[in-house]
Amino acid sequence: MLPLINIYFKHMKNENPIGLFDSGIGGTSIWKEIHLLLPNENTIYLADSKNAPYGLKSKEEIIELCIKNTELLLHKNAKIIVVACNTATTNAIKELRAKYEVPFIGIEPAIKPAANLSKTQTIGILATKGTLNSALFHEKLSFILMLRLLNK
Repeated sequence: MLPLINIYFKHMKNENPIGLFDSGIGGTSIWKEIHLLLPNENTIYLADSKNAPYGLKSKEEIIELCIKNTELLLHKNAKIIVVACNTATTNAIKELRAKYEVPFIGIEPAIKPAANLSKTQTIGILATKGTLNSALFHEKLSFILMLRLLNK
């Protein structure tokens, strides 16, 4: 994720904040890395603990919550939004990118790097039901399985 953040932020000069949201406080680890890489940037972190956990909600509910979070961050003049939640990313990032002009960075399960680093080609995945049931998760998983078959 870190090289991607550098690409997004390389040319940003304005004082508007970087907005981040998660369904709770887990995304603070993402905020910490952004702050370490870009110490002069203003940031806003939205922890939607009122509606947590997102993982038990329907895709439609997750999209609705992500739109509300995005609207709040845009009201605060966020110049870019980091969706610091696997469940929110895998269920709503496509809709958010289609609806808004602001750039979005999503956080996805690191299936490919984990599979590539595994000596046994076996990995464990800890994720919410919402992430595991998402189309984006299955696209990533299918891609990895296809690569494995092609490499045999």
